[in-house]
Amino acid sequence: MIEHLDGAVIPTGFDVPVEPLRRAAHYTGEPGCIAEARAFTAGFLEQLRTEWCADVDRRTEGDLLLVVSELVTNADRHSKGPYILELEGTDASVAVVVYDSSVALPRRFPKDPQRIGRHGLEIVHALAAEIAVERVPVGKRVRVVMGLRLTAEAERGMTADR
Repeated sequence: MIEHLDGAVIPTGFDVPVEPLRRAAHYTGEPGCIAEARAFTAGFLEQLRTEWCADVDRRTEGDLLLVVSELVTNADRHSKGPYILELEGTDASVAVVVYDSSVALPRRFPKDPQRIGRHGLEIVHALAAEIAVERVPVGKRVRVVMGLRLTAEAERGMTADR
């Protein structure tokens, strides 16, 4: 918040951004794209920590990187063209959106510990707060929302404030 006193601007606290942080990256499907998407996401989380003061613990960061890996791997494996990764976040949640050119909607298989592979959506469903899949004019859009858990340090701070 900023107060104006006789024309002088006096900062009175921390201003929280109004718009979520948004970033997008395009991938061709060349080798290394999945690692690039993970690195892009890690950079996004650092920016979210800085600009939104998001208190993201390492477990949540790992979960988010795993979800990005699974969604981008699916886009890479099942589409015939490039794909787009969009990230949108605040201090409370991060939305991961992947667009690809395949019109085939992803299939979630029943739990089967004996099955080798095809556990990607099962993992995503276990970690996500929301999942939406829809066809778009050029293929499909998969959107996953993940809540951000507080670090133990932040939780202690919140408990002390009460």
